[in-house]
Amino acid sequence: MKLYRHKTPIYNLADLFRLYFDQNGYQSNDRLLFLVDLVQFFRPNDPKKENIVSLKSLLDYLEANPAMTEQLKLYLAEVLLQRKFGRMLSDTGILRDSDFTYEVKKRLFAKILPFQPEKDTLEFVLNQVFFKSSDPIWIARIPFEELQKLFDIIGLETIYESVAEQSVLSEVMNAMGLISQRMSGRAMETDVIKMVPEYDDLESPFVAFENELNFILAKIRNGENHFIASEDLNYKQLMLLHKQCEDYVDKAFGNSSKFGISLKVNQSLLRIRQQLHRMKVLISTLVVNKPSDKKNNSILLLLRLIKYNCQKNNVRQLINESTQLISYEITQHTAKTGEHYITESRSEYFAMLKAAVGGGFIVGILCIIKLLFSKIETSGFGHAFYYSLNYSLGFIAIYLMGYTLATKQPAMTAATLIKALESGMKKHHNSENKHGSFAQLFARLFRSQFIAFVGNVFMAFPVSMLGIWLIDYFFDYNIAFEKSSKLLFDLSPIHSAALFHAAIAGVFLFLSGIISGNVSNRNKHNQVYYRIKEHPVLKQNLGIVRTNAIAKWFENHWPGVVSNGWFGVFLGSTASLGIFLGLNIDIRHITFASGNFALGLYGADFFVDWSTIVWAIIGIGLIGFVNFAVSFSLSLGLAFRSRNIPLSELRFLFSSTWVYFKSRPTAFFFPVKDK
Repeated sequence: MKLYRHKTPIYNLADLFRLYFDQNGYQSNDRLLFLVDLVQFFRPNDPKKENIVSLKSLLDYLEANPAMTEQLKLYLAEVLLQRKFGRMLSDTGILRDSDFTYEVKKRLFAKILPFQPEKDTLEFVLNQVFFKSSDPIWIARIPFEELQKLFDIIGLETIYESVAEQSVLSEVMNAMGLISQRMSGRAMETDVIKMVPEYDDLESPFVAFENELNFILAKIRNGENHFIASEDLNYKQLMLLHKQCEDYVDKAFGNSSKFGISLKVNQSLLRIRQQLHRMKVLISTLVVNKPSDKKNNSILLLLRLIKYNCQKNNVRQLINESTQLISYEITQHTAKTGEHYITESRSEYFAMLKAAVGGGFIVGILCIIKLLFSKIETSGFGHAFYYSLNYSLGFIAIYLMGYTLATKQPAMTAATLIKALESGMKKHHNSENKHGSFAQLFARLFRSQFIAFVGNVFMAFPVSMLGIWLIDYFFDYNIAFEKSSKLLFDLSPIHSAALFHAAIAGVFLFLSGIISGNVSNRNKHNQVYYRIKEHPVLKQNLGIVRTNAIAKWFENHWPGVVSNGWFGVFLGSTASLGIFLGLNIDIRHITFASGNFALGLYGADFFVDWSTIVWAIIGIGLIGFVNFAVSFSLSLGLAFRSRNIPLSELRFLFSSTWVYFKSRPTAFFFPVKDK
């Protein structure tokens, strides 16, 4: 490594040491500058590509230059003397607040403008020296034998020499005591206790853990040996209680499917889990079974401190950990809902067609109403309001009447497919079996989606055509005359941004599925249905039977109503938002595209050239495909992540589905019996 920021570039360790040290000691005004340059000397340009990062050159130099080794000992002793680091162990890398948004903003801001602690802390030193988030990667690739040798050459003391105030071991034990108190307090919060009713009549394992830990810490402080052995009965009891605390958190997370879970409770449980993991690591620091463990534990403690400090602002990890369980609960709801959208038998297949025809009928009417609303002289916000109201009421009507809007299916059914895959992975270790069942289920999904598209499209077109003809017949007014060219132009996949707008609609379809699952999870956690059922005023005025019916209706239908309402708002306001921002954003939905095609043809009095008609028909098909592909892909990705299934499985799923398609292509369009 070459260091170019000096007047004379530094090519080797000898030059580096001579720059900072002479017979009188350290020569720079900045006490940390040598450590910064020494780390930079060994830091690889791309840490991930290095299998081994060797310190052999440093070890050889120090062995060949004992005078310089002495200078380095004095320098390190001065730099690291009584540096506080207890708060690093108790705080760094652990959630500080149950407010997820605040935590994300804090970490993002710290990435731009890092927090700088007081200069008498070890965290300040690490911030200045190991300031790259990739530093733990290459440090972990330094052979441990070389670190042990460096420890011996410099003559560092192990952490077990003293338990005096501000000693290393004292800082570790103070941090452990603080973490245990925080865990006990957080575990006793009402919202957390509510997640584990199984422990209502039992003593909190966290309180027992804290008491046992305090006993061991006092034993270490007052004993001759400032450590414990793994055979110590108190240590074994402590680890048993630690396991009970982990079981407590696991049970709380497991009960989320029964009680639902809020983001705040999820963050509280995550914080406890992180603290339990940190405690397990720190407890291992207190265990010494043989003399070499003292040196090894001392080295490992420093490596962990570097790692914790470098990863304290990791936003991606925070988001992944914080949203995984919530996304799991959301996809559990959508998976349960999605089961109704996948047909198997011939009767179910044609029942889906019938429901899709009903959905297409309502959408045909919505197309006409939207065209009428567009003629109202109002602001962009006014149009967004009217369009959103039209879409929302229409989608809610489709949902409550049991009809189907084809593109609503993928967001729901993706989770069902992954649930089936997860089940298959548990039952079959054989790759062919688990992916084969997925392929068969996907074929059922695809043909269900296909027949829903057919029902929607082939009903929306004649309804829109009939509606505009009736208006023209009774009022002698062709409502689509001025907009006919735009209605047809917007369907062309090569002349307009139809496919891009279809992708935007696909994103909104995905979001509507998320909203449905989130509302269901939130209502479950807040016991909304139980509150309605036992509401004293409702029971007094409506009676128990009617009140129960209302509660049941809310439980079964409210998430869908909210989801469809918001989906309507998304579709209705996008174009107005695009005009306001000066962006070419809008939505294209296959069923509405079919209705608009009819309106465009009638508006032009059917004087349309064949190329326009052909491109419009192709556009309708491609719009449907993009609607399906985008919403399904996003939902599939969420379902994969929520269940910790690696994305590498996708390759096998595609391969298995393609093999099944080649063997039975008709199964993807019409109901057939599986072999």
